[in-house]
Amino acid sequence: MFDEGTGPALVVIPGVQGRWEWMRPALQELRKRCRTVSYSLCGDFGSGTKVDPSLGFDNYVRQLDRVLDEAGMDRVALCGVSFGGLVALRYASARPGRVSALIFAASPAPGWTPNERQRRYIARPWLSVPAFLATSPGRLWPEIMAARGTVTGGIMFGARHIARVLAAPAIPSLMASRIRLEQALDFSEDCARVEAPALVVTGEEQLDRVVPVGATRRYESLIRGARHQTLERTGHIGLVTRPAEFASIVSGFVHAHSH
Repeated sequence: MFDEGTGPALVVIPGVQGRWEWMRPALQELRKRCRTVSYSLCGDFGSGTKVDPSLGFDNYVRQLDRVLDEAGMDRVALCGVSFGGLVALRYASARPGRVSALIFAASPAPGWTPNERQRRYIARPWLSVPAFLATSPGRLWPEIMAARGTVTGGIMFGARHIARVLAAPAIPSLMASRIRLEQALDFSEDCARVEAPALVVTGEEQLDRVVPVGATRRYESLIRGARHQTLERTGHIGLVTRPAEFASIVSGFVHAHSH
């Protein structure tokens, strides 16, 4: 678990890969502005929490209760990254008294469905690993170049990110099961129950090739008072391609709603 910094309490929930280590650049920037906590999703290496099949998606609610209790946090801001946004949403709906602010970072809103390529990965997660690895550079390189500005900068970023991924490997079958579980649920009612102020953060539309920006911005119409901010010159992984700018947006919203 990551727990560093001082100031308003913020918990960052990782994406479908489940590992907080992939988000380290953003967490290191956020800790300069907030007390920042992150963790690996249940079932993953290092999470310390097994998945209870009888709980379904609420495994993530139970786990987040434990994370907050162990950290001694009564009320926090939640920032959900991609799939983690749905965990944050369900928690804010179920535990309104514990959530001071809610941030969705490139997170699919209710109604999003995987594209054909993503459906193939979900259907055969382990067999799809070679294809996923082969096609990832083509999907991510345009936003890496937009964020880093030069080929050298892009290659250096890519090498560092690959090192983080290799040091904290994801489990393809677990990733696929998370998406299947999410697709079986309707989170619209959770949106209607959200009481915390909400911020929707996306990259630029042409640079996010994982979750369409429009699919994330749907939260604006589903959650009362939700507002949107664009993290420029990046796409789906802006929290690691432009971590300082991402942290500035998120921490500014957290501080504004920390009382």
